[in-house]
Amino acid sequence: MEVFVARQPIFTKKLKIYGYELLFREDMTNVFPGTEGNEATSKLISDSFFNIGAESITGGKRAFVNFTQELLVRKIPMMFPKEKVTIEVLEDVQPIDEVIAACREMSSAGYQIALDDFLYRPDLDPLLALSKLIKIDCAATSRNQREEIFSLLEAYPVKFVAEKIETYEDFQEAAEMNFHYFQGFFFSKPQVFRSKDISPQKMNMLRIMAETNKEDFEFRKIEEMISRDVSLSYKLLSYINSPYFRRLCEISSIKQAVVLLGEQGIRQFISLIALTNLASEKPNELIRSSIVRARFCELLGKSCNHHLDTSGLFTLGLFSLIDAILDDTMDRIMERLPLSRTIKSALIEGAGDLATFLNLVSAYEMGRWLRVSEAAGKLGVPEEVIPGHYIDAVGWADSYSEI
Repeated sequence: MEVFVARQPIFTKKLKIYGYELLFREDMTNVFPGTEGNEATSKLISDSFFNIGAESITGGKRAFVNFTQELLVRKIPMMFPKEKVTIEVLEDVQPIDEVIAACREMSSAGYQIALDDFLYRPDLDPLLALSKLIKIDCAATSRNQREEIFSLLEAYPVKFVAEKIETYEDFQEAAEMNFHYFQGFFFSKPQVFRSKDISPQKMNMLRIMAETNKEDFEFRKIEEMISRDVSLSYKLLSYINSPYFRRLCEISSIKQAVVLLGEQGIRQFISLIALTNLASEKPNELIRSSIVRARFCELLGKSCNHHLDTSGLFTLGLFSLIDAILDDTMDRIMERLPLSRTIKSALIEGAGDLATFLNLVSAYEMGRWLRVSEAAGKLGVPEEVIPGHYIDAVGWADSYSEI
């Protein structure tokens, strides 16, 4: 039985990653009815994800995991390492004696407890006393409601997580209200649509990215670009010797690295270096997400059984967040780049076969599994291969980000 799991970042005020909420496939608990279903689900998650290494999804950061009332009573969260997991108590969990006793035991054992989608009720006081984090849905509450919650909980030593932060305006408002952590995809959207031109330096980087992903790019030129740049050479050797490749022997020369990666790998590497330079003032998660999308799209294309031209899928994913990186509209950026018409159409209008790959990727990021299934059906991608592709893409991106 496959497990679909995605991650949603949780940031500090300085836009550093604090942790990731793990979004599991919604219908897992419906595979088996009643208590057996809860037990089967917890075992499934444990065997299929945590036991093979949470590092592959969270990159060593804290994992936020939702647990049902039944799983809490059975203290299933204690299957997981307390240093790496935050127990999210869902809003529909009733604060009955058994739940409170289980949470008290887990809290005493050093587990961090968070109350999800919080709205204050007096009967929640016993759980509040055991919790470290309070998550508030900013899309479902007004500013006045949030301020009231802050006032009511002044006596509790808790920190607040702002959920459903979708724009930088949302982030700025939540930061002003003294939320401690922020969850949502606001980082992947432009802060402001600027009227001024993109700087020549950034345009040069964009052209390098576009040129190195053209089918007729000369391999000799790529080698020359690397050889002339000491920093690029160093980054290449660091990358090729990263844990992702699990080499038995260290690669010590540019020639070895180029041969090992091949033409496509070198092209991608230069694109990623350029992307990092472009996004130097942006949250690292934005770069990481772009790289995940590029690799994810590429792998999905290899599993597609339709007769589509999938050669540009890596480029498609890589450029899919370029509007947020440059704080400009996608159409203004695309009109200056030598990308194919099909890629531009997918990025600007969301049209064409390639756009379906982006729809699948974005749906997976948000844990919208029905949309994932629909897109996979259109593309002819077997659903059972998608989780493996996602984990591969995350691991690949995280290894790259360590360079």
